[in-house]
Amino acid sequence: MWKILKKPNPGTKISPNIHDNLKTIKEIFKKDKTFVARCFEKNNKTLCLIYINGMVKEDIINRDIIARILDSKIERNKLSLLNYLERHILSTSHLEKSQDLEYAISSILMGKAVLFIDGELEVLIFNVKENNLRSIEEPSSETIVRGPREGFNESLITNLHLIRNRIPHPDLKFVFKEIGRYTKTPICIAYISSIASDKILQEVKKRLDEINIDGILDSGYIADLICDHPLCTFQTIGYTERPDVVCGKLLEGRIAIVVDGSPFVLTLPYLFLETFQSNEDYYTHWALASFNRILRLLGFFLSTTIPSLYVALANYHQELLPTPLLLSIAAAREGVPFPTIVEAFSMIIIFEVLREAGTRLPKPVGQAVSIVGVLVIGEAAVGARFVSAPMVIITALTGITEFLIPQLTASVILFRFIILFFTAFLGLYGTMFGLVIMFIQLFSMKSFGVPYTLHSFTIDFQNIKDTAIRVPWWAMKLRPIILGAKNKVRNKSKFIARGKYNGKNN
Repeated sequence: MWKILKKPNPGTKISPNIHDNLKTIKEIFKKDKTFVARCFEKNNKTLCLIYINGMVKEDIINRDIIARILDSKIERNKLSLLNYLERHILSTSHLEKSQDLEYAISSILMGKAVLFIDGELEVLIFNVKENNLRSIEEPSSETIVRGPREGFNESLITNLHLIRNRIPHPDLKFVFKEIGRYTKTPICIAYISSIASDKILQEVKKRLDEINIDGILDSGYIADLICDHPLCTFQTIGYTERPDVVCGKLLEGRIAIVVDGSPFVLTLPYLFLETFQSNEDYYTHWALASFNRILRLLGFFLSTTIPSLYVALANYHQELLPTPLLLSIAAAREGVPFPTIVEAFSMIIIFEVLREAGTRLPKPVGQAVSIVGVLVIGEAAVGARFVSAPMVIITALTGITEFLIPQLTASVILFRFIILFFTAFLGLYGTMFGLVIMFIQLFSMKSFGVPYTLHSFTIDFQNIKDTAIRVPWWAMKLRPIILGAKNKVRNKSKFIARGKYNGKNN
């Protein structure tokens, strides 16, 4: 980022003396070797095109701007040189005018080219920014078997195009803002005006307007600044790299926030049950989708409680175990110098270290570290009698079930240790106490005014059609309550039995 030594006052107008403008700008970009000012003459007037080297398309500047101006024959008329160039020589949709010197400097910093003309009180600004962005590809963090393969990239305009391409309706609205005193990061609020709640939309805009920070480098900054419970590990704002997921949320009445420079789009309000849902659930058979959701929900509770249940049963409630199993555990623990609770804490920490190492290292090396760590360290620890074999199995099951719900990793790790801590002193009563604490927190949370556990434990058939289970599409007539506040009906299709079709025209 360029160091601005002397910034013009807000609202400073363009001076008719081009040398005064150049002096101010050159003082700002002092000792900056990427700063380019190309001055030339036309009709006895000095023109100067200013831009940052490496941020613009040089071929377009040379061919479509400078060459056009120098090669054109400008007729004498009532129009000024600037207006004549704008209307007859440089007419393009990527051209704008401004009288504000500060805006002109900001445009240069954003990768645009600005043309100053001696004697004019305005400048021409050309959007010739060089876009060195990766192409649209499948997100590596949300892999699927069936469904669209497109994913967002770091371009705000590209991401909005991917959303508009799927919902080509005039009710899809985009509201643009800039956040960050130094980065001035463009963001966009996307919603469907005929579905989304006005109350939630106004709350989103209010929270975004209250952000006052140096810069926004990723959508995670915004999620942390506008969430309802910043001290809680359960996320109340969703994120995704997939356009089909965002469009599905918008059609339910949710609001999306797209941030320039980030491939992760935020969706809100975000409910607890959304963590166990995948976009692939809507592309496969409803029975398989419901089974997979139940597996993820089961994985959350198992990953949180398996170590605690093992410690409680092995130390406090041996009478609940079958005698052969109890004898097997006792034989496996023979010679192990540490108590069961120390085994559990140490093995869980070692597993998290291996997981983090495998994530941060380069992909080939990370896979090798994970495999070697699990096989070698686990086998050596059991052979050296540092830990028992059942504890290795418990740790492995805990880690595998954790991978079913990657978006809940932080919450799972935190409450796993909390529940295990209480279990160490109270046995199964401690496990239940830790679970009660977790449920109290879940039930007390909200996401932009919507209860976080909405429909999680309801018995109303209409409201559980797309929660822990998914019914067929023809049965999902209504949008989720509260979210689709204006238009609750989303599906008017009727179930038609087609099994009696005999192939003959009636």
